[in-house]
Formats: sequence, structure tokens, C-alpha cells
Amino acid sequence: MGLRRTRHRTVGRPAVKRLTPAACGLGALILLTGCSAAGGIAGAVAGAATGSVSMNPLVGYAVAVGVRAATDTAVSYVMRKRQQAEQNAIAAVIGPLPPGVVQPWEIQHDIPIGDEHGEVQVTRVIDTALADCKELVFSVARKKAPQPDDPRYVTTACHQSGGWKWAEAEPAVARWGSLQ
Repeated sequence: MGLRRTRHRTVGRPAVKRLTPAACGLGALILLTGCSAAGGIAGAVAGAATGSVSMNPLVGYAVAVGVRAATDTAVSYVMRKRQQAEQNAIAAVIGPLPPGVVQPWEIQHDIPIGDEHGEVQVTRVIDTALADCKELVFSVARKKAPQPDDPRYVTTACHQSGGWKWAEAEPAVARWGSLQ
């Protein structure tokens, strides 16, 4: 196999083809979308391409499964890091904030897709021998400026050695069903 002069003698075409810029751009776009279909789309494209080049459907299927798993893992990792950055931005605002005061918060991501902002308010201080925590209510603005009808969420943040951090590992989600 090779790139330039090596050819598939039987079929009369190059044995290895380079990816076009359009294919690379499509791959980058799929990864940046963050939707649940990104892994399936990337896996299908990679599997079909590999299966047609190798002329073996099992190789194509194996590549499709591997690419889907890798893409889903990468998208999940990126989304977790973005969510963690948003949580850290909110927790940083409530550190010096006394109860009852409303303060704006915002996050500017490296890739400016999904930058969020809103308001946060400390509702109570939980001071125990184990940890200093604050219960807070925050909103995520749907428009440029926060509105009274923006969705509001309640959570807890605690003081750690590196500053204030989100205290809840994961919000209640539908997959937990009756356990929430």
C-alpha cells in the first residue's frame, strides 16, 4: 500500500486515498456538535469507507463500532469539561457572596459555542465542622440579559483548598427513574 505510485492492480485505482479537506471538516463538525448522533454518524461514515476500501464488511463493521465508541467518548469528555467549567464559574461567584445578594455569572468557553450567563444568589450558608457550604439558586439566561422567567436551579457549593467547588456530582437525571 502507498500513496502515490502504488496502485491496486486488479481494479486500477490507488490503494490508499488521502482525506479531502471537506471530509476533515465534516469530521470536525460532527465532533463539535456534541449531539448524541455524532458517534453514529462518524461510525457509519468510517465503517462504510473502510468496508468499501477493504472490500470486507466485517472490517468495515469493526471500524464503525470502534469509531463510534471513540467519538462518543470524546464528545462526552468535552461536554463534561464544558459543564465543569460552567459549574466552576458559578461557584467562583458565590465565594464572597453573602446570602440574599443577586450577582451575575458568565462563562466564556475556548470554542465560543454554548457560552452561558445568568444570575446566582446564595440562599443559605451551611457551616459545619466538616465543610463550609452555601446553598444557591442560579439561572441560565435564554437571551442577552437575564429575565425573571429564566429557568432556575438549586444546588450546593462547598469551600475546598482550591476555592469554591460544585458539591453535587451529577444532577438528578431521568435515567435514575424512581430513585431520584
